[in-house]
Amino acid sequence: MAGRGREDRDRDSEFTDKLVHINRVAKVVKGGRRFGFAALVVVGDQKGRVGFGHGKAREVPEAIRKATDAAKRDMIRVPLREGRTLHHDVSGRWGAGKVLLRAAPPGTGIIAGGPMRAVFETLGMQDVVAKSQGSSNPYNMVRATFEALKNQTSPRSVAARRGMKVSALQARRRDAVGDVAAAEA
Repeated sequence: MAGRGREDRDRDSEFTDKLVHINRVAKVVKGGRRFGFAALVVVGDQKGRVGFGHGKAREVPEAIRKATDAAKRDMIRVPLREGRTLHHDVSGRWGAGKVLLRAAPPGTGIIAGGPMRAVFETLGMQDVVAKSQGSSNPYNMVRATFEALKNQTSPRSVAARRGMKVSALQARRRDAVGDVAAAEA
């Protein structure tokens, strides 16, 4: 792997990565302790694709590199409404980590804590309200967030599944929102 080609560097530059967590672990051996590091990294293109990876090594930079490579290998595409928020509210769970993600109006910003914020920023989401309800373990929070994002569906996919047109589906949504507003008045 002598020289990396220009297309490899260009492909890497389109992704932004965020280091979420570093864990130092010690292995006790005859001469003392041997330290190792585990890194959790989130990588995204800020256009709807995101992935996370976990890497372990003796040195921090090597652990981060391994985690970044793992994150780039298995990325998911998330449908975004208007390129800025979720289409609908969704919850996710991984182990004891539970998260609730809600769509938000323009100008809200990212209202989320630590690991979830890193996922949303690398995803390119601008408006979302999120709440972590279970474990605060960063690994479980990131995995629960990804489970929630995998359950996100776009109107296009719902319309295709039901055999409808997207415009007909969204017209029904507008009617339902109008009915709720009329009932509140």
